[in-house]
Amino acid sequence: MIASLPMYDWPELRPATDALWRALAAALSRRGISAPSGLDREGDRHAQWRDPALLLSQTCGYPFVTALKGWLRLVAVPIYTAEGCAGPSYRSVVLVRADDPARGLADLRGRIVAYNSVDSQSGYSAMRALAAPLAREGRFFAAAVETGSHLASMEAVADAGADCAAIDCVCWAMAEHYRGDLASRLRVIAWSPPAPALPFVTSARRSELEIAQIRAAVLETLADPATADVRRSLFLAGAEIPSDAAYDAILAMEAKAVAAGYPALG
Repeated sequence: MIASLPMYDWPELRPATDALWRALAAALSRRGISAPSGLDREGDRHAQWRDPALLLSQTCGYPFVTALKGWLRLVAVPIYTAEGCAGPSYRSVVLVRADDPARGLADLRGRIVAYNSVDSQSGYSAMRALAAPLAREGRFFAAAVETGSHLASMEAVADAGADCAAIDCVCWAMAEHYRGDLASRLRVIAWSPPAPALPFVTSARRSELEIAQIRAAVLETLADPATADVRRSLFLAGAEIPSDAAYDAILAMEAKAVAAGYPALG
């Protein structure tokens, strides 16, 4: 069995994440499902998401409906308390340096954008959707720089390695709460449209009964008063079970940008 790295796993949050996993593992055990004692933070997540032994993980919505389609089953969608979240949806903030004169997205024409990865809904696709109506002949930014993570994108903007970045609003709330020195050097100038939040998933090889038991354990744990303090640290209020079709909104967002002649950041 594999329980892999959550998407929001900053060092400051790992004690809370591990405590939540212990509660979840106990809930799984009560339902007859053997769970690892700890989360696997060392393995390759892309390989784990395709491993039939995957018990529970979290992935971005964009790969869930593209590269990982058919490999994973939706367990539940978390509800976060960060500003920009509403029920099982979330948005991205567009950040610039605190002293940047830009007041809106149009002011970023010809600037350098940082993004975490090309398969990120919040860091790449959301920014592409925002910039698409402003693009000319498929261009808006002067250059796009891949950083590898939302935290690295924020640092790139703060340190003038880039001028702007789209950041998952949960990560932005984490930065404001846990890394105030970094957050104080940045400023929000725009918000993306909402998209379904990052889903909790399991291997598509699991039976319907197993998926139902895993889902019940997740919902129980994320509603348990005993985990309230831990969940508060993680900006987690609970979870819902929308249909997989809810994630079609992510494909529609991409399709609209492509139809506008803006398939890639740049």
